[in-house]
Amino acid sequence: MLAVGPGAQRRRASKVDAVTAALDLTADPVDLARALVDIPSPSRAEAAIAGAVHAALEKVVAGFTGPAAGRTELIRDGDRVLARTTRGLPTRVVLAGHLDTVPVADNVPSSITGEGEDLVLHGCGAVDMKSGDAVFLHLFATLADSAGLAHDLTLVLYDCEEIEATANGLGFLERSHLDWLRGDVAILGEPTGGLIEAGCQGTLRLRIHTRGTRAHSARSWLGDNAVHRLAPLLAALESYEPRSVDIDGCVYREGLQAVRMSAGVAGNTVPDEAWLDVNFRFAPDRDPDAALTHALEALGLTRPDRIPTGEDPPNEPGVYWELTDMSPGALPGLAAPAAADLVRAAGGRVRAKYGWTDVSRFAALGIPAVNLGPGDPGLAHTREEHCPATQITAVAGMLRAYLTASD
Repeated sequence: MLAVGPGAQRRRASKVDAVTAALDLTADPVDLARALVDIPSPSRAEAAIAGAVHAALEKVVAGFTGPAAGRTELIRDGDRVLARTTRGLPTRVVLAGHLDTVPVADNVPSSITGEGEDLVLHGCGAVDMKSGDAVFLHLFATLADSAGLAHDLTLVLYDCEEIEATANGLGFLERSHLDWLRGDVAILGEPTGGLIEAGCQGTLRLRIHTRGTRAHSARSWLGDNAVHRLAPLLAALESYEPRSVDIDGCVYREGLQAVRMSAGVAGNTVPDEAWLDVNFRFAPDRDPDAALTHALEALGLTRPDRIPTGEDPPNEPGVYWELTDMSPGALPGLAAPAAADLVRAAGGRVRAKYGWTDVSRFAALGIPAVNLGPGDPGLAHTREEHCPATQITAVAGMLRAYLTASD
């Protein structure tokens, strides 16, 4: 583990007004991560952080006097900031991260505990994923104009990752600036504890509606209980045996789970309607249609019972379902040369990504992509979100070695 730089060991007595203060992208990445955390940026409120990042990159690019001088592009599109070198290097690495966080939970401004190797950064986004953004910004600022850079770099920082997929800024860039997403490998700065988490699992959600007949519970034989119609589905979920599959040395573990349900209008009434949400997390060797077919078979549902998404089911007694969400998984893609080099730089420390991330969007474009960033993903979105400074420094050091290594 690399030692934390002296700049990161300073404990500040006063809070930094990072919205108005200029970001120093060449500073210790731990200090930069703290400055980013101190700019509140819940989804749909990323204007301040996007402006600060863009201004800092403008200053850096204007100061280039080496190989990247006149060969670096920088744009801001809404709350999305993109920069890239065009130095003609043999390969291109995309560094991508989202600028938004979940809503702040009394954890901004940031705080620091410990010192030296025990230094810890606390605050909203410290894990997901401003520490990763800080690493990427620092590396771009300090390597883009360096004679030692081995790959052209593209930096993609975007908005609205934490909310519905239709608002995702990376999806917007697919439609407006697709050429900026092209590369030989993409690295997403999602928190992974400093390991490579390859690919990601796909996800789909079904809402299963049941219809019955309402009646007084004292005369239940006159009704048809919609909740009871869910019993076979709950039994199928209880007995379901999830699959584990090894792909390129990464073991993905599937899961089919009930995640939400609702029914009933009163304590003395047989309910005439109920619904159940089921989430299927599927390994990336299944395409979405195959995953849907498998989930329906496991639950004993048939396609003719499908209703259009968002529409009310028929009032006739029965079981109906709708598909409310679907996102494909992403294969690890570790055999691609640029990805294999990254695995070697990480010392072969690779595991599967169970959750869905934007690596799926890059994989759909035929670009190998991995998740790699500081922070424990189990702390993401919590009030207690915090990241050891040593992880930020270690990820920055590992990626620096990778980006400057030449054959």
